[in-house]
Amino acid sequence: MKHRKIGHVMTGDVVRVQKKATLREVAELLARHRISGLPVVDADDRVIGVVSESDLMRRQSDRATHPRRWLPALTARARAAREAAGTARAMTARDLMSRPAVCVHPQETVVEAARTMAHHRVKRLPVTDEDNRLVGIVTRHDLLGVFLRPDAELRTEVVDEVLVGTLWLAPQNIRVGVADGIVKLEGRMEKKSEIDIAVRMTGQIDGVLAVVNHLTYRTDDSHLRLDDRTLHGVADDWMRKL
Repeated sequence: MKHRKIGHVMTGDVVRVQKKATLREVAELLARHRISGLPVVDADDRVIGVVSESDLMRRQSDRATHPRRWLPALTARARAAREAAGTARAMTARDLMSRPAVCVHPQETVVEAARTMAHHRVKRLPVTDEDNRLVGIVTRHDLLGVFLRPDAELRTEVVDEVLVGTLWLAPQNIRVGVADGIVKLEGRMEKKSEIDIAVRMTGQIDGVLAVVNHLTYRTDDSHLRLDDRTLHGVADDWMRKL
């Protein structure tokens, strides 16, 4: 089952900031556009980092708390203190930004983007082309939108992609109902193995939250070897098209 690509859900008109922008300019952009973070780019529009409200707040906090004297040995505590002092002295977006930026490409799926966000614990991902140039941005809100697809749209995809496109079934033989993202499948399949395929593929559709399986079957092919099952399936599909 094909998942939706980042290119279909991303925002193409991206608020960005140049690496030499002052922190006041960064704060003004965040406030004006009511966003919590934005990509930092160089002169060629390549993404070099991300700066957020949290970075600005940490900078203010570090200014008040960073120590004036350094421990002679570069212990973990000393390194943390040095980083805090560096943040406190930050004057431009490049000084303050988080780097390297965690980015995705337009051809990646929403599932891959969601995993990347969860792994790196970020709320947004710049979208870049093959040359690392900024082409869009995707946020948690954009990915959550996948789960808000209309029920009618989900039903159409189940019928077209799973029942007709994959299993070559006549759509009127299987009843597909969708309510609040939950798909109910009812009817009789020719083979038991087709039920497993229908349920699994339906559950992989973006926006489907659960699958209620009320399908039955005429033939139990679970005892067949995989090769035999494949041959029978090909023959049955060919006959079904006649």
